[in-house]
Amino acid sequence: MNRRDFVRAAGAALPLAGCAPAAVAAPGPLATPTASRPRAASFRHSVCRWPFGEWPLDTLCGVAADLGIDSVELVQPSDAPTLAAHGLTCAMTAHPDALPDPLRKGWNRAEHHDYLVPAYREQLEATADAGWPHLIVFSGNRDGLDDAVGLETMAQGIEQVLPDADRLGVTLCIELFNSKVDHPDYMGDSTAWGLALVERIGSPRFRILYDIYHMQIMEGDVIRTVTDHLDAFAHFHTAGVPGRHEIDESQELFYPAIMRALDDAGFDGFVAQEFIPTGDPRAALADAITRCSV
Repeated sequence: MNRRDFVRAAGAALPLAGCAPAAVAAPGPLATPTASRPRAASFRHSVCRWPFGEWPLDTLCGVAADLGIDSVELVQPSDAPTLAAHGLTCAMTAHPDALPDPLRKGWNRAEHHDYLVPAYREQLEATADAGWPHLIVFSGNRDGLDDAVGLETMAQGIEQVLPDADRLGVTLCIELFNSKVDHPDYMGDSTAWGLALVERIGSPRFRILYDIYHMQIMEGDVIRTVTDHLDAFAHFHTAGVPGRHEIDESQELFYPAIMRALDDAGFDGFVAQEFIPTGDPRAALADAITRCSV
């Protein structure tokens, strides 16, 4: 199940619809905390909620805290007490719960602004109240719309909520997706489009969530891209290519080199694991954090 299907089927409700919790092993003995391993000098670790949706949120938070992960993300502000009980933050707030098909029906069409603007104003307030730094946004699908027109329309919509973001100190982040495999027809499917949107909006409260998995599929050249344009990137997601599974030797990216490049460039935000585990999820997450602790 990919994130698009998860959002459509269950919104922010967890665990994942259609998954059988009994199929996933409960967390085993505590692993050696990441604090005892080499850590990145600059960035911090996060984990996305939806790929680990077969665990209760409290279980995921406990595993994250034990592994030295600082954030569980793509959750709702109403989940803040659960995260806080484990000493965690949320590095990227999920979209508002009630939005209809938010990944496909995004900010690139003016007819969506009537409900997106009030929903995002409310979500910005809730995100700030929770003390969280970022809130995710999506371009939406093309559906025949020209990319330049969609970019301008999205900018005009985002500009309606930027005063709220400025006042509250929350940064809106557009996630770039691949349109080849997971999100057919998604408009924000290239770094160039995302950078043009950031330049058009021209605010420090609007930046890019750069998903390494998605952009490897679309264009590759990851290390050069993230280092050349780091000022435009607020946040990163990981997963193995192909398959969106573990970031081990079974896939084509070498994540330790990418993480060293981010660390050398002084990136001081969060890197979030967003892979779908194929085996023991705890072991896979622990291994991913070790690989990304440079």
